[in-house]
Amino acid sequence: MVAIHPAVDQGVQAGNGSFQGGTLVCRCSSNPVEVRVEAPVAHNHVCGCTKCWKPEGATFSMVAVVPRDKLAVTANAEKLQVVDPSAAIQRYACRDCGTHMYGRIENRDHPFYGLDFVHPELFRESGWAAPEFAAFVSSIIEAGTPPDQMEGVRSRLRDLGLEPYDCLSPALMDAIATHTAKSKGVLAAE
Repeated sequence: MVAIHPAVDQGVQAGNGSFQGGTLVCRCSSNPVEVRVEAPVAHNHVCGCTKCWKPEGATFSMVAVVPRDKLAVTANAEKLQVVDPSAAIQRYACRDCGTHMYGRIENRDHPFYGLDFVHPELFRESGWAAPEFAAFVSSIIEAGTPPDQMEGVRSRLRDLGLEPYDCLSPALMDAIATHTAKSKGVLAAE
């Protein structure tokens, strides 16, 4: 069996539909970083990019978004540091255990400005929305997956109900294109 991510390898679990947020906790055994989210997650997916944090043994990360104004660091903020200051998504990681706690876009012109990226499996609580698709699947080659294994990886993703894309899902790609068209005046801004 192809290992995707520990949260889906035994099957994708549906969310409970009433999840309205919770506390993300890093992997430190003492004094963990805690981040409170006061909203349900959206667009949860597994991601093959080489920038996202992956738990030990995972080929993909699991990433969802929440409104920026619904996320706050509530414990041990001094342990957070930005992984790559030049990246579009500023990923805040615990300097002790390396766990990425959230990613934030500071560029107001970016299509996803206002959304923070989180790893739902870090929630202390259960019931968050299940992943819906797989993004940037080909990128796992850049992380060391042999190209001749890609057919098996895509097959496993489909078996899990996670349609594989080599970008984001069509709905998210449409959102990016719509934002770009509005910013260029091709479409009327609402």
